[in-house]
Amino acid sequence: MIYFLISYLFLFLLLVLIRFIYKVVWTPNYITYVLRSQGINGPSYKFIHGNSKEIIEMKHKCISCPMDLSHDVFPRILPHIHLWIKLYGKKFLAWYGPKPQMFVTEPELIKEILNNNDGSFIKIKSEGYVKKLLGDGIFVTDGDKWSKLRKLANHAFHAESLREMVPAMVTAVEGMLERWRLIEGKEIEISQELKVLTSDVISITAFGSSFLEGKNIFEMLTNMGVIIFRNDSKVRLPILEKLYKTRDEAEADKIEQSLRESVIAIIRKREEEVMKGKAGNFGNDFLGSLMKLHHHDDKHRRISVDDMIDECKTFYLAGQETTSSLLNWTTLLLAIHTDWQEKARKEVLQLFGEENPNSEGLARSKTLNMIMNETLRLYSPVVDIVRRTEKKVTLGKIVLPANMEIHIPPPALHHDTELWGNDAHLFKPERFSEGVAKATNNNNIAFLPFGFGPRTCVGLNFATTEAKIAISMILQRYKFTLSPSYVHSPFVFLTVSPQQGIPIVFQPL
Repeated sequence: MIYFLISYLFLFLLLVLIRFIYKVVWTPNYITYVLRSQGINGPSYKFIHGNSKEIIEMKHKCISCPMDLSHDVFPRILPHIHLWIKLYGKKFLAWYGPKPQMFVTEPELIKEILNNNDGSFIKIKSEGYVKKLLGDGIFVTDGDKWSKLRKLANHAFHAESLREMVPAMVTAVEGMLERWRLIEGKEIEISQELKVLTSDVISITAFGSSFLEGKNIFEMLTNMGVIIFRNDSKVRLPILEKLYKTRDEAEADKIEQSLRESVIAIIRKREEEVMKGKAGNFGNDFLGSLMKLHHHDDKHRRISVDDMIDECKTFYLAGQETTSSLLNWTTLLLAIHTDWQEKARKEVLQLFGEENPNSEGLARSKTLNMIMNETLRLYSPVVDIVRRTEKKVTLGKIVLPANMEIHIPPPALHHDTELWGNDAHLFKPERFSEGVAKATNNNNIAFLPFGFGPRTCVGLNFATTEAKIAISMILQRYKFTLSPSYVHSPFVFLTVSPQQGIPIVFQPL
């Protein structure tokens, strides 16, 4: 018996060792050989860690000190990609631990990936902290489930729904500006103000609650974001994850459970309102649409409680982060480029006078469109669009193995002088005067702030509508300039954010 147990243990350990060597030695070397033979190079694979240590070192170096007041932010927010494009070209192979990642910045290849006509390039499965943050929601799921959730989201944020949301957005901005009246003429750190605003708007419009009700959820999402940021690019072997949890992993588990309980409480509250006759048919907002689908008569069309929770977390986060990032950098750019601030103010006063913005006027706001498109180009909220190959696939003339990650970094395209000209790093909204197609020479892949193809962000119009309303109402009331205390330090925290805030001096008109 003892001999049998020892033999069994030895065989088990041998199999574990073989699998380990296969994963961290043989596979990386094989994939490196396959891609190099096709002209795809990149930084060398390092045992177990891949290139993660290099990436962490470069990122830490960049965020340890501010940069000059320049819009050439690509080298700062994604230093490793910026360096490796210069060394290896517009497509290269890098390694997250033993996991291969191919980075692509060539528009034609990106178009093929994101159009995904034959279904070969699918969303990556969320893992680790990201799975705890987003679950298996619309951002990461595929197939029938994605189709079902996408239809729901399209319905919740279609044009008519957005028009109905405008008064609530206006009310939320009025609340913020009312607070500002108490400190007119003084410096206001706007990044936190705008975070509260965008949190309030998504809470009211999508979930029928106030910011105070959603505050706990936003705080937990932010805390999870801190954990993700702290562990960005770190590699931990799966065997160690099974043996023990780090402090961050234990904290993330608690946050995930608390998030679940908080979202369930909001769902239960809506159900109770329906039962008491205070709300009819669960309501017409995003939460109501989710709950109708959960209670659908056709069991094949239903979604589970877990699906509802994941979608709520996703839209709470995306509704806040993307829009606050756009508002932060739009306000900064207008505070610096006061000539464009005046052009925007002139348009806003022509469209609305002293009245609050409305849907019809917002649709005619050409100057604001130009400014926001240029802001999204220079300071794209999203810095990484990720897909994976479901099977062996041909991309252009390259043959890629199955289960390989493909990363598309929008800032690399947005700051590419070959696509945008030698003034790519300058704030020039006039480049969008005849629309995105003309600005990109009909190469729309050059502009990816909200993705492209069938997976284009469903919240695009929601975010831009809210941002236009907020900027319009600020321009109606204030002239503003950048505070001398401002420190230019964009960095990636879920989206591109100001590391040390954005202090602005507002003077009433």
